[in-house]
Amino acid sequence: MDCEDIVFHHVMPAQLRWSDVDQFGHVNNSVYFQLFDMCKTKYVLEVVGQDTLKQVAIVVASIKADFLAPIYYPDEIVIQSKITHMGNKSFIIRQRAVNIRTKEVKCEGYTTMVTYDMTNNCSIPIPDDFRAKVEAFENP
Repeated sequence: MDCEDIVFHHVMPAQLRWSDVDQFGHVNNSVYFQLFDMCKTKYVLEVVGQDTLKQVAIVVASIKADFLAPIYYPDEIVIQSKITHMGNKSFIIRQRAVNIRTKEVKCEGYTTMVTYDMTNNCSIPIPDDFRAKVEAFENP
């Protein structure tokens, strides 16, 4: 599916810091993971809610990024987030770092997250209310 075919309902500004810039004058690749993590947390809190998160932990099973073009300080960017797939015990959240002015996608990230029972140290099925809230948000 092309980026143009995907609608991202969750968009969050991401403030860049001078310290995010590396010796080459652009945002260091490791910073993208921090920005994606911050925005994925905000997504889950806003969409699923704190009460649902008291039932289940969410852990990262896999994370990947495709660096498409550099971001330079002080570019203004937003992070777009969307859960694109939900399985039985895991889901995939797709994220993009986008330049506000040019609309250019600078980086795409993909994270597989697993719902987890911290007491018994095992993955568990995604709770029905979690699934229902995500589906309602992503498919208005």
